[in-house]
Amino acid sequence: MSEVKNHDPECLFCRIIQGEIPSTKVYEDELCFAFRDIAPQAPTHILVVPKTHIASAAEIGADNAALAAHILSALPKIAAAEGLTGGWRIVSNVGDDAGQTVKHLHFHILGGERLSDRMA
Repeated sequence: MSEVKNHDPECLFCRIIQGEIPSTKVYEDELCFAFRDIAPQAPTHILVVPKTHIASAAEIGADNAALAAHILSALPKIAAAEGLTGGWRIVSNVGDDAGQTVKHLHFHILGGERLSDRMA
């Protein structure tokens, strides 16, 4: 079980990281946690989240930029472990208008097939 800094007891992803809600973990280190999306939009659809509760990419600043950089550096490792040799997409929605349904910073890794040129 992992511990979330600034844990929000109402946050779905905080609860997943804490082990309160089951998930299929694919990667974990001291700062981030990655698991399979329960409603995949591609053959490979993984969510990568920080173990610190940050609402979205709009809250990345000088105090947590190193954490964001760490997560970005983990993405290629996760993609490689998943065998995504032909390419993959990273998505991070910010706010309701962009479709962010869980207010915890997260990055989607999508791949496993040729993805549409359209983003929606």
